[in-house]
Amino acid sequence: MASMIQAKSILSTLEAEGHEAYLVGGCVRDLLLNREIHDWDITTSARPEQVMWIFPHHIPTGLAHGTVTVMEYEEPYEVTTFRTEGKYTDSRRPEDVTFVTDLQADLGRRDFTMNAMAMDLGGKITDLFGGEEDIKSKRIVTVGDPVKRFSEDALRMLRAVRFSAQLGFAIDHATVDAIISCSRGCRNLSAERVREEMEKTLLSDHPEKLEDMIAYGLLEKYTANGKKWLHWLGTLPNDKEIRWAGLGVELPDLDFTQLRMDKKQIQLCQCVREHYGDEYSPIHCKWLIAHKGETVAHTLAMLHGKGTVWENILASGDCVHLKDLKLCGGDIHGLKGPAIGAMLWRLLDHVLEHPQDNEKKILDDYLQKWLND
Repeated sequence: MASMIQAKSILSTLEAEGHEAYLVGGCVRDLLLNREIHDWDITTSARPEQVMWIFPHHIPTGLAHGTVTVMEYEEPYEVTTFRTEGKYTDSRRPEDVTFVTDLQADLGRRDFTMNAMAMDLGGKITDLFGGEEDIKSKRIVTVGDPVKRFSEDALRMLRAVRFSAQLGFAIDHATVDAIISCSRGCRNLSAERVREEMEKTLLSDHPEKLEDMIAYGLLEKYTANGKKWLHWLGTLPNDKEIRWAGLGVELPDLDFTQLRMDKKQIQLCQCVREHYGDEYSPIHCKWLIAHKGETVAHTLAMLHGKGTVWENILASGDCVHLKDLKLCGGDIHGLKGPAIGAMLWRLLDHVLEHPQDNEKKILDDYLQKWLND
């Protein structure tokens, strides 16, 4: 995992070459919160071509926006030149950026005060917008005018709610008002970016914050607006498949296809929706495993709080699959093609309720009886 030692080594190298360099953004915020850091971002006065010359092991990930990914011990560190941003026309990205030599100008373009701090090699923090105080107050506030910030980049509104869920912070009133007034801008965002922010919120300690995304109108393209009660999601295992399926149950009009989820996840969520209202008994669990698959059966067990039912069935060794029947298609005479398959399923459904009957002689007796009816 990327480390602070290597991040500081990059700062030291840039400074040795005569450039300013700082840790910036989320990694500084998370250092102050003693949270695990996954991404180390560095801002510098060095131009991209200078960064690439200084660090031979690099990936030119976003040269137009001043970003070079420096690889240290096979771990990535994003190094971005101080910059200001031009006009936004698509509610997501600026038309152009201008490289500058002023750290203050660079910090002033960022989204929230808690993400607009920089830390130098010695640990000194540059905090021009009160981010450290907002962190202490557990408050999410934009840098400057919130309407301007959200009009520039609509994704910031979803990020505000996601940060609220991940950090347990409150969004300040002026920022909430601006989110509501600018919410229609989220219609222009790609489904993939919206889904990513939803998923990060869903897998946080406060997945119920998705209520706010809906109430503020940020998801109107994908589900009905209005007040939703989603606290139940926080009682579910912190598992992507289970929580997405739970959200689908709570929001029956949520359009998974429009969110461009992968096909397997869509099929799981739709199948769970279809069967969630069924009573989750041991027999029904077996039927689900046999007819809908183990993933559907397990997900529904978790949503119903019946995990022990699922575990007991697996531990029992009872037949729940066609392959485990003690009688196979080759043992069936007098039927052809699909009729053989239909008979095997009939036998399996019988065994699901009567596991002791999964013996070849017993199954053959039932087979002959049914064939002669």
